[in-house]
Amino acid sequence: MTCFDRRDLGLLLLRLSTGGALAAHGAQKLFGWFGGGGIEGTGAAMEAMGYSPGKASATAAGLAEAGGGTLLALGLATPAAGAAAAGAMAGAAAVHAPNGFFAQGGGYEYAATLGLAAAGLAVTGPGRLSLDHALGHAVNRGWMVPTALGATAAVTAVVIGTRNSRLRKAQQGEQEALFEE
Repeated sequence: MTCFDRRDLGLLLLRLSTGGALAAHGAQKLFGWFGGGGIEGTGAAMEAMGYSPGKASATAAGLAEAGGGTLLALGLATPAAGAAAAGAMAGAAAVHAPNGFFAQGGGYEYAATLGLAAAGLAVTGPGRLSLDHALGHAVNRGWMVPTALGATAAVTAVVIGTRNSRLRKAQQGEQEALFEE
C-alpha cells in the first residue's frame, strides 16, 4: 500500500486547478465552449493580435492549453504537459504585456501565473496521486524536464519574436501612411 503525504495532496490540488483552468481555456479556443470563439473566432482574434496564420495559431494554442491542461490535471506526461501549457501562456502574456502586470487593467498577471504554475509542475513532478506515478513514470523522466522546457522555450521565442516583428512592421506602415497624408 502506497502512503500519500500532504505534498502529494498539494500537488494534486495544484494540478487540478491549473490543469482545469488551462483545459477550459483551450476548449474555448478549439470548440467554442464556455463562451469561447472556437477556431474561427479565435483565429480572427489571433490574427488581430499579430499571430498569423490565425486558425493555425488558434489550433496550436488551443491544443497546448486543452491538451497540456488535461494531462497536467491527470498527472500524465507532466514535463511535456507543463512545458506546452507554459509556452501557450507565454504567448498570451506577450499579448497582455503592454497593458502592465495586473489582469484588472488587461495585464499579463493571469497568463503568467498559469504559465509559471505549469512550468513549476513540469519541474516538480506530479506527485504520487497521478497517472505518471501509477505508470512507473514512463513519460516523466528527469531528462524530459529540461528537454521539454528547452524545446518549448525555443519555439515560443521564435513565435513571439515573429509576432513582435510583424506588429512593428504594421506600426511602421501605419506611421508612413499617416506621414504621406
